[in-house]
Amino acid sequence: MVDAAAIRVRFEALDPLLNERGRRRYAAAEALAAGHGGIAAVSQITGVARSTIGRGLAELRGGATVESDRVRKPGGGRKSLTAKDPTLLDDLRSLVEPSTRGDPQASLLWTAKSLRHLAAGLRELGHRISYSVVRELLRSLGYSLQANRKTREGGNHPDRDAQFCYINEQVKAALTSGEPAISVDTKKKELVGDFKNAGREWRPKGSPEPVRVHDFLIKQLGRAVPYGVYDIGENAGWVSVGIDHDTASFAVHAIRRWWQTMGQPRYPNARSLTITADGGGSNGSRLRLWKIELQQLANELGFPITVCHLPPGTSKWNKIEHRLFSFITQNWRGKPLISHQVIVQLIAATTTKNGLDVRAEIDPNPYPCGIVVKDTELASVNITRHEFHGEWNYTIQPKALSQKQ
Repeated sequence: MVDAAAIRVRFEALDPLLNERGRRRYAAAEALAAGHGGIAAVSQITGVARSTIGRGLAELRGGATVESDRVRKPGGGRKSLTAKDPTLLDDLRSLVEPSTRGDPQASLLWTAKSLRHLAAGLRELGHRISYSVVRELLRSLGYSLQANRKTREGGNHPDRDAQFCYINEQVKAALTSGEPAISVDTKKKELVGDFKNAGREWRPKGSPEPVRVHDFLIKQLGRAVPYGVYDIGENAGWVSVGIDHDTASFAVHAIRRWWQTMGQPRYPNARSLTITADGGGSNGSRLRLWKIELQQLANELGFPITVCHLPPGTSKWNKIEHRLFSFITQNWRGKPLISHQVIVQLIAATTTKNGLDVRAEIDPNPYPCGIVVKDTELASVNITRHEFHGEWNYTIQPKALSQKQ
């Protein structure tokens, strides 16, 4: 009589350790020991097919041999899906290849290329396949889940590299002479309130910081507009956190506040100021109000201001981006920016191993948009455009100084 319980216990104990050949030989050994009706009984107990147990018995009795390093006979086992369906891989490639994006009739062109959508697309082409098999085929073809990567900068200006060299020369000359050189820009505007902020922070397990589900503006709190000034020579930063519009007046006032709080004490004998800035935004090279405000600042400082703009589409190369703003973002990751004061404190607390010094304050002043600068006002700016790309590189002299000369 077959001891079903004993066979089941032994099989369940050994099954995780057995390969295909070991499993069928073990089942065959149990059937052989059970005697008449053993194949049927063992098959019912273990779930191994009768035909498989029969092959195992043949191997045990010497009727069939298998090489020691093989699990099954050459050519044994189920044929791969790609072997039975030779057009499968080509059709899968046609669904996922980027080159099909230009064809408005291409299958799945305007749908998300999920595994289930790809499997459905293949079935429409006459293939029998599940989404789990699609995953394995994609991996075999060298595909993996990919996110977008920001690498394209738009059309390159032919003098882009030359402009970078020119900026470096201007900054190097200023620093060598002991004069201040700064990099300026507006950081991404932030909603003020208990909103989700990217990144994660260590907290007690199971108690994440509660924030709002939807990022809708809270009118009472508004937005924060951080405008940064990075002192290239001193590795120090200043950030004015505005509560109104990001205009040229706001940008130049931030530079003014940097000079009053950080620049003047560090450069008491300064005779010039060099500014590197993006080509657009509140400090754009074509912005009239930017030049008007710089003229006023030059008059206050009593020395010339030289501005060098980065070429179009190269804002990520601005030094302030990776020497100041990136560290501010790291410092406040995962922290809701619930008030302007919290934003100022988080910015001012930003430090690095290289000794970055950051200060910040709220700029409560209003900066209305839509200020029109007349041609006569622009003509009054005491500006000298450089020989190399004067639209990007120029020096604004203080009017009092120019009158003395």
